[in-house]
Order: sequence, then structure tokens, then C-alpha cells
Amino acid sequence: MGCAYIALFVQALHIYAGPVARKTLARNGLQPGAIRTIPAAAGGPKGLLLGALDRFIFGEWLPRSTQPIDLVGASIGGWRMATACLNDAVAAFDRLEHDYIHQHYELPPGQKRPSAAMVSELFGDNLRAFYGGRVDEVLHHPRYRLHIVTSRGRHLLRTEHGLRTPVGYLGAFVTNAVRRKAMGAWLERVVFSSPAMGDDGAACVPLPFATDDYRTRQVRLSGANFNLALQASCSIPFVLQAVHNIPGAPPGAYWDGGITDYHLHLNYPAAPRNAIDSVATCVDPTRASAPFDHQELVLYPHFQKAVVPGWLDKRLTWRHHATHHLDTMLLLAPNPEWVKTLPNGKLPDRTDFTRYGNDLAARVKVWNAACSASEQLADEFAAWLERPSMARVQAL
Repeated sequence: MGCAYIALFVQALHIYAGPVARKTLARNGLQPGAIRTIPAAAGGPKGLLLGALDRFIFGEWLPRSTQPIDLVGASIGGWRMATACLNDAVAAFDRLEHDYIHQHYELPPGQKRPSAAMVSELFGDNLRAFYGGRVDEVLHHPRYRLHIVTSRGRHLLRTEHGLRTPVGYLGAFVTNAVRRKAMGAWLERVVFSSPAMGDDGAACVPLPFATDDYRTRQVRLSGANFNLALQASCSIPFVLQAVHNIPGAPPGAYWDGGITDYHLHLNYPAAPRNAIDSVATCVDPTRASAPFDHQELVLYPHFQKAVVPGWLDKRLTWRHHATHHLDTMLLLAPNPEWVKTLPNGKLPDRTDFTRYGNDLAARVKVWNAACSASEQLADEFAAWLERPSMARVQAL
């Protein structure tokens, strides 16, 4: 039997909730007006499986509410959340899916992967074409407040260099294994945030999470730095080149936001009580003085249950468990058994670029099939919203 036939008999969507979110769901169900924050993880092509959910959530469900919502993204998650801020988000998500699936880097004979310089140049061109003439739609969306997460190198990683960069990342790996917060000596989290509404100066909207977990800076997004910040957030070390000296931000090399915040395991319930080391004055004192309202939830379409803090934590499984940071979170993820029904029995991922090489048509066919199958995730979520049974909600 084909994968599509098997998938009919396998529940695609798993729903997980932190303890506070679970109480809210049991009392009220899930209302679009309860959502205050939506994170979007790094993970490259895995994010393609969330396209159908994105189109439903931003195109049909959230428009039934009016509250402001913070969108936090790293790497492809940053691209997805910036796309959500465009007019006609459904069409924009369709284009993102098409453009991501069809990106291609022609390999010379005998070469297994393209150079970082080639990938950076073509990817930068694609981003500029995608958002050309539309950056103001993103920066000044009437409801959505965008936060693009990047990783800024320090000391040996302050600039990209053939020798210093590998040594610096080795230092970051060793330091992170001992204590995640100590990795801030090598890399810091820099978040580029939407400008404050009606402000023409340096102010930006407050972060929707506390930052005492890790060294953090916040920078105001603008027309001058939007494309560079988004490209930096997607710049996987050694796969793409770092983006240097982004306007309005501290000088240095900026890489993929997933390095510091792979799945955005951030302290959402404490948003944002503490002062941060800001380039701009961005903290809103009215929100900084009050605890997270238990009615305000974090909705997280994700491609797995585990919310891994940083990219270097992927193998450190003791850091994969939920903490109190996720108490207000409702997480949507594909059922691992359903994933096995997809082409190749897995989510699309970066290994497919090597697997299919120059055979673009074969990779496009497989990724399109996976994206078509993912419509089942959105259909099941929509059905659950109509009849929100708590029996479907598992502990995060």
C-alpha cells in the first residue's frame, strides 16, 4: 500500500500542553484570543511539514481574534514568522513552501556539497526577491510583533575565519556541555524585534520571554537590517557564511539563531520581568511588572515533542525535557508513527540535499508529497478545535 493510504489509518497530530495551559484548556477549550506568543523553531526542511498548520492558523483561525501576538522565530522559523506578517499570509506561505522546496545549488562533478559562499549568495538573493517591496508589511503589521533570533559570535567568533571559527565552535561545544549559560562567552543571543507601534526612534516591542537564562541583546528591526537579520538567522555555520556588521546592531559575525535557541525553549511565563543588555530601549514596564496571565498561551506548531534549548544540545538528551518555561505552552507535533508513513519514513531534512544531489526533480517530488500529507495535521487540529477533547491532550 502507498504512504497516503496507510496514513488514513494513523492519527497525524499529537497535542501536548504544559500544566498551566492544560488547566486553561480544560476550563475554556482553546480560543484564538488566548494566544499571546507563537514560536517557530530552527530545523531547516523539517519546517515544511508545518506549512498546512501555518496556513490554517494564520489564514483562518487567528483572524477570529484581535489581540497582539508575538511571533518568535529562528532560522526557517524566522522565515515562517516573517511570512505570517505579510498581507495575504496564506498565499505568502504557499510561495515560501514552493521557493524552499525548489531551491537548488548545482554541484560541479565530484563535489558533494556547494560552497558556503555559493549558498549564502543564492539564499540572500532569494530572500530579497521574496520580501522585495514588502518589508514594511512585516515591520508594521497591526497585530503581529516579529522577533528574529540570531547568534552573534564573541572573541574568537567575532569574525568568520578559516581557523579561528572551527576552534571557536569547539570551545562553544565544550563550554555548552558543561553549562549552557556559560556558552555565552562564545556566542550571545541577539533578537531583532519589530519597532514599537507609532515610534520613529530606537524603541522596539518588548520581548515575550525573560532573558536571565542566557546572554541576550535586543535590536530594533528596520528596513536597513531586515534582510540581513533574517539571512543571519538562517546562516548555519560552515553551510552558509556568517553575516557581518548588521546595521543598528553590535559589530561582529552573526549566525543561525538555532545555535543559541534551536527550539526556542524560552522562559515565556516570566516575560519580560528582567532588564536585558539592550542596544535600544525596548522593555515595556507595564508588562515587565506583571506575571504572565494564565489565560495567555504560547501556541507552538513544532515537528517533535522535545523542545531542545540549543543546537549544541541535540545530543545532550537530559536537556530535552520540558521545564517550567513551557508551563503555558500548547504544542502541536506530528505523531512519530505517522511520520513513518511519509516518503523515506521521515520528515524532510538537510540530508536530502546530499541524498538527491543534482536530481532536483526527485527531491521536489518527495518534499511535495510530504507537504501534501501534512494537510492531515491541519485538518485534525481544526476538528479538535471544534470538539476539544482533553483525552487528546498529553503532558508536555
